[in-house]
Amino acid sequence: MAAKSKAIELEVGDQLVRVSNPDKPYFPARGITKGQVVEYYRTVAPVLLSVLRDRPVVLKRYVDGVEGEAFYQKRVPKGAPEYVETVQVRFPSGRPADEICPTSEAVVVWAANLGTFDFHPWPVRRPDVDHPDELRIDLDPQPGTGFSDAARVAEVLREVLADAGLTGYPKTSGGRGVHVAVRIRPDWDFVDVRHAVIALAREVEKRAPSLATSAWWKEERGSRVFIDFNQAARDRTIASAWSVRGTARATVSTPVTWDELSTVDPDDFDVLTVPKYLEERGDPHAALDSEAFGIETLLEWYAADPRGEMPYPPDYPKMPGEPMRVQPSRARKQE
Repeated sequence: MAAKSKAIELEVGDQLVRVSNPDKPYFPARGITKGQVVEYYRTVAPVLLSVLRDRPVVLKRYVDGVEGEAFYQKRVPKGAPEYVETVQVRFPSGRPADEICPTSEAVVVWAANLGTFDFHPWPVRRPDVDHPDELRIDLDPQPGTGFSDAARVAEVLREVLADAGLTGYPKTSGGRGVHVAVRIRPDWDFVDVRHAVIALAREVEKRAPSLATSAWWKEERGSRVFIDFNQAARDRTIASAWSVRGTARATVSTPVTWDELSTVDPDDFDVLTVPKYLEERGDPHAALDSEAFGIETLLEWYAADPRGEMPYPPDYPKMPGEPMRVQPSRARKQE
């Protein structure tokens, strides 16, 4: 076992943040250490904080690096410093939890010292944690498809958003997928926002049936890109922009422009390259907060669709109007 390296202190804003064992290998295949990951987060903290500020945030922690076992830290860790603020949320079960609520760059660096790779913010801000202010669309390539397929589906999604009067901002997921964010007014609850994403998914599937699918059951998806509408359900989150992902390459979920989306290679965005990308290009999502949109048109589409509600994730309580949570092949055998 390698000897621990001496702890260091970093000045972040008006706080000193202690970083333990900075020489610890975090991404052995790339030779990237814990100290380099922390320094990455120190560099991108200003833009990352604009994504996380005042939101409940789940930390995905890799305390032993990418080759160790990761876990989700949903509640604020014991011993958190005073500058780490919190906000209470309720899970689908009704149980409450106090989650971290970043308000300073020091919180980002403090979390990185805990082994946080991914920051998973809720799509809400305090003081109203029951009404999302962000529509998030997760384009998830299925077996036989990849990033280029997700980028093609994203272009169809862009057209659908425009037809609904919405502007979306794309980013790489840090893996094979694409995420698109739309700023919305916090006038609707989680159920309505999820219905809006279902309407988007169905319309994209209608326009590009050979490329995209809204099918919840894997056996029905085929080699298409799944539009994961259940990522819009309460307590479901995706890795934020500028988050490091748990890949051997230390990739980063990185904002890009629509013009760039079809040409970039997501593997080119990593802990070592993204700081320079940000310095040279600026934040492609800088205008995300410039206008908040309504989802009335999407809810009209949802209401007009006779298919109605879709299944929720299996750990959720039964929801009003929800169909049976039985995969189609099994349901047919039971008939």
